[in-house]
Amino acid sequence: MKDPRKPTDAELAILRVLWARGPSTVREVAEEMGREGAYTTVLKFLQIMTEKHLVRRDDSERTHVYEAVYSESQTHRQIVTELLDRVFDGSAAKLVLQALAAGKASPEELAEIRKLVDKHSGGRR
Repeated sequence: MKDPRKPTDAELAILRVLWARGPSTVREVAEEMGREGAYTTVLKFLQIMTEKHLVRRDDSERTHVYEAVYSESQTHRQIVTELLDRVFDGSAAKLVLQALAAGKASPEELAEIRKLVDKHSGGRR
């Protein structure tokens, strides 16, 4: 069964704004996304995201303020876990190998990956 909290691509775009800005109004989110003319669309997405418990709304003031319920890291972990299970039979190695085969890792990212591998293997190579 699909996790109702899993954000769609459009919802992820909104979450990225909220993670970067912190709690924000609909207008602020729309402006940050370059979608000032799509206020009602952004509002509708935020209402749906509130129902899905992806964001919470503070309606104590006249202008409602939205904030992400889960951190960026928690959301990434949830999406990767689902991807691991659904596509890679739970194998982190298969996921990492495919990600590296795509050739999009920078030298800095590769160095960070090496550090993580060393940490998880007890420093052995």
